[in-house]
Amino acid sequence: MLARIARFSIRRRRLVAAAWAVLFVAGIAIGGGVFERLDPDVGDGEGTESARAEARLGALDPGGETIAAVADGVDPRNPVVAAHIRATVQRLRAIPGVAGVADPVTGDAPELVAGDGRAVLVAVELAPGLDEDRFDQALEAAEAELRRLDAPRVLVGGGPLQDEEFEDQVGADLARAELLSMPVVLVLLLVVFGGIVAAGLPVLVALVGVAGTLLALLGISSVTEVSVYSVNVVTMLGLGLAIDYALLLVSRFREERATRDLPAAIEAAAATAGRTVVFSGLTVAASLAGLLVFADPFLRSMAYGGGAVVLIDMLAAITLLPALLAMWGRRVRPTRATQATTGLFASLSRLVQRRAVLIVVAVAVPLAVVAAPFLRAHYQQPDASFLPVGAESRELVETLQARFAPAVWVEPVAVLADAGADRAGLADFAAQVAGLEGVRAVAEPRGMGGGAYVLEVLPEGSGTDAAASRLVAGIRSLPAPFAVQVTGDAAALADYQATIRERLPLAAALVVLATFVLLFLFTGSVVVPVKAIVMNVLSLGASFGALVWVFQDGNLAGLLGAETTGFLDPTVPVLAFAIAFGLSMDYEVFLLSRIKETWDETGDNDLAVAVGLQRSGRIVTSAALLLVVVYAGFMAAGMLTIKQIGLATVLAVLLDATVVRMLLVPATMKLMGRWNWWAPPSLRRLHRRIGLEERAVPAQASSR
Repeated sequence: MLARIARFSIRRRRLVAAAWAVLFVAGIAIGGGVFERLDPDVGDGEGTESARAEARLGALDPGGETIAAVADGVDPRNPVVAAHIRATVQRLRAIPGVAGVADPVTGDAPELVAGDGRAVLVAVELAPGLDEDRFDQALEAAEAELRRLDAPRVLVGGGPLQDEEFEDQVGADLARAELLSMPVVLVLLLVVFGGIVAAGLPVLVALVGVAGTLLALLGISSVTEVSVYSVNVVTMLGLGLAIDYALLLVSRFREERATRDLPAAIEAAAATAGRTVVFSGLTVAASLAGLLVFADPFLRSMAYGGGAVVLIDMLAAITLLPALLAMWGRRVRPTRATQATTGLFASLSRLVQRRAVLIVVAVAVPLAVVAAPFLRAHYQQPDASFLPVGAESRELVETLQARFAPAVWVEPVAVLADAGADRAGLADFAAQVAGLEGVRAVAEPRGMGGGAYVLEVLPEGSGTDAAASRLVAGIRSLPAPFAVQVTGDAAALADYQATIRERLPLAAALVVLATFVLLFLFTGSVVVPVKAIVMNVLSLGASFGALVWVFQDGNLAGLLGAETTGFLDPTVPVLAFAIAFGLSMDYEVFLLSRIKETWDETGDNDLAVAVGLQRSGRIVTSAALLLVVVYAGFMAAGMLTIKQIGLATVLAVLLDATVVRMLLVPATMKLMGRWNWWAPPSLRRLHRRIGLEERAVPAQASSR
């Protein structure tokens, strides 16, 4: 099948190249529009109690978006200053589309004045239900008026302005990552291939993949939400996979070119390395598909976008690359013939196999120890603190937290009570809430109509920390003579984590099952897939433990341009698991493809491991290094979530391509011996019928 696709691409190489060129142009010209459709909300739990209560509150009392400004370095008691602020407030209230303005100098809201008396907060609420044009006009006019406040320092942000900062930061992070990674990738490819043409082919495939990814995300955004983080994550995933797949195919082509003419070498590379690419792509797609079981639109959008980019990269590798090789392959130097039984990686394999038990213990135990910190991970939904230092919305929030009363910056826990006419029961319930640990204050119940009341509870701490989560649980456990729903940031975080815990076993089971089936179809063994999954879990666990150690505990965080946060984004472990698990299986498939070839030829397990490691070791190492360079660009990002994903992925890939593939794989395969390739008779018969195997065309064959 793959050889036939390659023959078509060779015969119609100009047509194939032109089709991909059109996709590239469309992706760059049109796909960039996805940046205008990004959703900054992350960690939404559809169908949860907090989500239902939030929807009800929005229907009972629809409120508009809010922006705010801090005028720092002013004394509101000064009559001149007070008169200026009042005039600004009056002009803001006169703007069409502004629903209300909080005035800090009337004395009715003392919390709008900083504790040191040297700053004031002006908050502007935009009217709900505005169409896009009227909303944009009101927002622009209100922002301009706030920025005209006469103060030594004016900070304007929050609401839609903060959303814009998130979107702008995503674009800047993506550009920075590409600027940092692409020159290094080009140099590494030149070193690996030793020629400009061979090094340039993976880059061309990668560029087409990135353009196709933007186009795919744009299409996905028309039917579902696309997260503000998805462009970075999916684009860099596409870039890394495209380079990996092209690297594998071009390397195999160079091997085959030493003994075959050009068309036959392309067909042979497509039939062998192309099969590996297809299986690799399917395993990555299967890992990402596990995200579909979660209710969070962000995670589902990552599954859709990731699946699309894997498909694009896979198709480009098996169609565009053969076409490019047909046009320029004569300029690619063949690999020098070497003995597969000698060399650095073969020698390493034999050394490891001689000390197999010691190696397994010496590697597996430290990996488990490094993973331990992940058991005490804490989480918080992304907010302004996830923006880089110097971002205006972040500075605004930090100023509020440092100098204003908690009532201004702590999100209250909102309790929606259907008390009806039971005012005594409502008062009793409010008193019980006020008596709970971790409560700062409880506001008077506010009627919402239809017998519904909202009770705002101001928690101690930040409002989204562990104390707030305990408060939410405490409120929900209180007996009440009427229906009660709890919402707000703390409740949303608690519900989101609960949905993740509830659905994570199903997601993991689906990923593991799909990976097991694919590796069984690839190898015909039930032992090899189980070992691969266990080793992947070890490397992923270690990377997650390091994530907690760096970002939550603050060790070496400064080297990444991050501060000690004390928490992780709750979506990061789930997303990093899906991405890194798939990428780790990428290298497992690369290695197993060469080991399986030798096993089928010789039936010698130890020889197959040594030869397979020697033949694939350089490619796996090069591919991993290139992928690390690509994802290292994430760690230079300004967004904290992107930094966390970058570190988790980079560490997982490094561990997988080094200690796992070079040490654990040969050691465990030595210990298992011929049992590596065992399967029950019924499954062996099944594999003979449906297992996907495709051999290289004979060396004397040639295509026209």
